[in-house]
Amino acid sequence: MKVELLLNELEELAGKLGISVRYESVNVEESPGSGGLCRLKGEYVLIVHLQATVQEKIRIITEALRSFPIHDVYVKPVIRELLEGSKE
Repeated sequence: MKVELLLNELEELAGKLGISVRYESVNVEESPGSGGLCRLKGEYVLIVHLQATVQEKIRIITEALRSFPIHDVYVKPVIRELLEGSKE
């Protein structure tokens, strides 16, 4: 699967799980890393550095999603393997 399509699938899954994915300019000098998950006014928001590479975006979203239960949501096998593989 192409990385751009994989990123799109992860973004869609995040939406199904009630997670808003926002691409923002992050001051990397003040913030270690390229983004992360937080709760804002009771809602989950995943902030991803706008300048991150596609691979970094995939890693950040994957790390955030793996902590959410996906049993009741249809997840394509390649995405499920990615999420389960990242736990190891």
